[in-house]
Formats: sequence, structure tokens, C-alpha cells
Amino acid sequence: MLAAVIVEGAVELQQRPDPQPGNGEVLVRIRAAGINGADILQRRGRYPAPPGAPADIPGLEFAGEVIERGPGATRFEVGRRVMGIVGGGGQAELITVHERLLMPVPDLLDWPEAGSLPEIYCTAYDALFGQGELRPGERVLINGGAGGVGTAAIQLATLTGAVPVATVRNPAMAAKVTHLGATVVVAEAGSDAAGEHGPFDVVLELVGAANLTNALRALAPGGRVCFIGVGGGAKTEFNALHLMGKRARIHGSTLRSSSLEEKAALARGLERQVLPAFETGALRVVVDKTFELAEVHDAYEYFAAGGKFGKVTLLM
Repeated sequence: MLAAVIVEGAVELQQRPDPQPGNGEVLVRIRAAGINGADILQRRGRYPAPPGAPADIPGLEFAGEVIERGPGATRFEVGRRVMGIVGGGGQAELITVHERLLMPVPDLLDWPEAGSLPEIYCTAYDALFGQGELRPGERVLINGGAGGVGTAAIQLATLTGAVPVATVRNPAMAAKVTHLGATVVVAEAGSDAAGEHGPFDVVLELVGAANLTNALRALAPGGRVCFIGVGGGAKTEFNALHLMGKRARIHGSTLRSSSLEEKAALARGLERQVLPAFETGALRVVVDKTFELAEVHDAYEYFAAGGKFGKVTLLM
């Protein structure tokens, strides 16, 4: 199979042996795979793959067709369109994955959309509802509304009946993010410009630690801050009195290193509560640009340059 491989801080194409499915696994012919911030960090040597995942083949999400079933795998028939999240290896022509990590692809989605859905919607769903316990009528601040997870979080919050406010750094993104259903504030990391739209019951932090102090100030009593992105910086100082005075909670999470059981439970939650909304068009996957696998170097450079709206996706 052909795969994207990280070599000395760069991504190049190499031939690798075709994988064989083990117990409970299926072999998937990948058609599309989203690029995520974790892939950029791994390329820089700052985010190694977890145990059990390919050490040098990036890719945390994919969509494709089941072409072979291993012993005991019965959930999906050969030829079924599936998608899922993995610890790595998604940016290749083939992948073996435990069938419990897979979800059926909604009929209305094309390959670029399906390949870009699992990571952003699993992440946003877990952060908003699993950690943030977001409820209808509550206000949520999404710091980083133009990225993949941000676009998913805005739509999920709106669908739930919550009130989303989103920050973007690029003014050119304001209208696009507004169209998703959020009130938009143009602000750099560390700015308190969004505070006037609070107080917020939940703050979803996709940018970095520089926003923590202002997030705590903008929280309603009993508010929750969920950290799932630190591209803008991972360290800061904050006044613990703000945390105590608001009776607030701070959560952090990364799906990549989660166990099979945790990822499988999350996939089942999405199947029941989120995927039906793609069948009706109530939710969509925002894809900024697609690249062929042969253009993987250009795709990574485009992602790393910033300024995108939604996902960057590889087509196999």
C-alpha cells in the first residue's frame, strides 16, 4: 500500500506492506482522511503516536470501504462504507481497525466529508456534552470557531438549543462562522473581547492557555472550561480565586490516547445522537480544501499556514 510517512520532520510517500486484519478487525480501503493539528505536531516530532498505532504514518480519522473481515468481525459487511478515529495510520490506502471503532457513513455524505467527520465531531461531542455537560439554553464560548472542531462544535451547540459565541482571529472568517449559527467575535489569543457576550456556562478552548484567565472571568457560576487545543500555547498563569469564586471546573482531554473501550463508547454515542442529523442535513462537515495523497506535502503546508475554514482532507 501507499502511505504518507513522517521522515525527519517532513511527510513523504512510501510503499508499505498491506496490513492484515486480526481478531475483531476489518481491513478498510481508505477513500479520504482528514488532516488535524495532531498530525502537524507529529510531523514536528512533538506528538508521538500512542502504543499500538503506526509510529510514522499519521492520520487520526478516515473513511472508506470494508474489503475484508478478520476472525470474529461481524458488524459490517464487505463493501460497507465506514469511518472512524484511530491513534494513527489513517493517511494511507489501507488500514486495519477494530470494528467497534467504526461508524456507518451517512448516505448524504461524500468521501471528503466522511473522511473529515470522525475526529472533529467525536472531539466536539465529547467536550461539549461529556465534559462540559452543555444543556439547552446555556451559553457556550468556542475559542477557535473557524477550525474543524470549532465548526462542528457550533453546529452541535445550535442543534442542542444552546447559544454559541465563537472567536476567530481572521476577520475574513467572521461571516462564514456566523452562517453556522454563532455570534462571532474577532479576537487574538488572550483578548477579553468575547466577555461582553457572557457570562458563559461552558468555554470550549481550542486555541491555547493564554485564554484561560479571560475564560474564567467570563464564566457563569458553576461554569466549565474544556481544553482540547493548545496550538497557541500550553502554559499560562491564572488566579485560582477566579476558579474558586465561580465554583468552576476545568477539564482537558485528548482522544488519541484513549482506550478502545472509551473510543468505542464515544462512537456509539455519535451513532445514536449525532449521525441521524447528517441524514436530514441539520449537520454538515465543512471541508475547506482537498488534496490527492500524492500531494500530501502541499496539504500539510496548506494546513500549517493557517487561515482555513473547516477541514483539509486527503483523497486516496
